[in-house]
Amino acid sequence: MEDPVHQALLAQSRYCQAGGSPLNAAILERAAEDWTRGGPVRALMQPWAEADLAAQFAAATPLRLIGALHELALSGDDPELSAAYQALDVEAIWAAARPAMIERQDRLAAFMTHEPQTNEVRRSICLVGGILAVAAATDLPLRCFEIGASAGLNSLWDRYRYSFGPFGSAAAGWGDPAAAVTMDTDWQGPPPLTGAGVRVIERAACDRRPTDLHDPDQRRRLLAYIWADQTERLVRIRSAIDLALEAGVSVDAADAVTWTQDRVAPQAGAATVLFHSVFWQYMPAGSQAALRRVIEQIGARAAANAPFAWLRMEPSAESLLVMQVRLTQWPGGEERLLAETHPHGAYVRWIAR
Repeated sequence: MEDPVHQALLAQSRYCQAGGSPLNAAILERAAEDWTRGGPVRALMQPWAEADLAAQFAAATPLRLIGALHELALSGDDPELSAAYQALDVEAIWAAARPAMIERQDRLAAFMTHEPQTNEVRRSICLVGGILAVAAATDLPLRCFEIGASAGLNSLWDRYRYSFGPFGSAAAGWGDPAAAVTMDTDWQGPPPLTGAGVRVIERAACDRRPTDLHDPDQRRRLLAYIWADQTERLVRIRSAIDLALEAGVSVDAADAVTWTQDRVAPQAGAATVLFHSVFWQYMPAGSQAALRRVIEQIGARAAANAPFAWLRMEPSAESLLVMQVRLTQWPGGEERLLAETHPHGAYVRWIAR
């Protein structure tokens, strides 16, 4: 039977290739070969050596490895690796990475103990249609609560400018035309309800281990999970970080279940929205069940003048590589599939009518 670590590295390599990162695809191919030969990759991946393939993907082990190498390159502490990454030269990267994995094993291993926190900003373009749908349905100001928020960049969804159409098209848009952070996507299907009035009167966020954007080391960790050869993503997240620092975004360090139970409740005269993206898969099954119970209890307290909505962008039951945007609204508890999307927001197939 094939080794699950080897399988995971190669599967992630194929996904990176399909997702527009040939650089990481090539690095992971070399890492898979190195693992098989007992090279330095083996020591770094050893904590997951006994995990099956499903557990490898649930823990995103290949992403931890490429994130660790990219973080070291971004730090400048390994000039040879930094220069190779700046040149986007896979042969030079791997030539520098192998000795780095030996000489800096403790540093790289420490980075890999933390689950990935991409905080991909373009996930906002996948979620905003759902929030606009809540605004249109309720005609109420919004209270927005994000769980698994990392640095809270997507909590600022209403400060960004969006374009809803195929790349290069004259598409419907929403948001401030002068926004510092703009984003488009390969939008397929009708645009969302962009005519709804939107006013956010409260926003809050939590994460088990939030990213402090004031700490340069933590900022670099966030950047490390952006694929190095997708430079437009790096430009976008740097702009979003600047905006978040300017806006004073704050993320509470808290367990999502407890925080949601204590912090989120319907409020008369406002629509309360709880949202998250690419977060659910990192929760243990028991925590998933507990959070779902809490959300349903909150929904049961909703009323016509105090509606509650649960919006999420999470993997479909069929594939971790296709995200679904789902919206459940109370009173009533009706659930709708709004869209299928790329994990980084590169495309959105809008389904809802």
